[in-house]
Amino acid sequence: MAQQLLHLVMGGKVVDTTGVEFQDLKDIHVVGFYASYAEAEEAWRGWAQRTVDDAEMKYVIVHLHKLLEPSLAGN
Repeated sequence: MAQQLLHLVMGGKVVDTTGVEFQDLKDIHVVGFYASYAEAEEAWRGWAQRTVDDAEMKYVIVHLHKLLEPSLAGN
């Protein structure tokens, strides 16, 4: 069984399209939590494509496993 590597996919309107400072934290869209990067990337890609016409919208993948267990940072 593969090791579970927890990922979060979330998005929202950003202050600057080159960064990840969100305009309003109350409006962040939490897409979901995923046990593999591949699953997270699929969810991220779907939502990023849905909002491609809104330049201020940005979806990101957060590697929660790296925050929860820093010894896994190489994964």
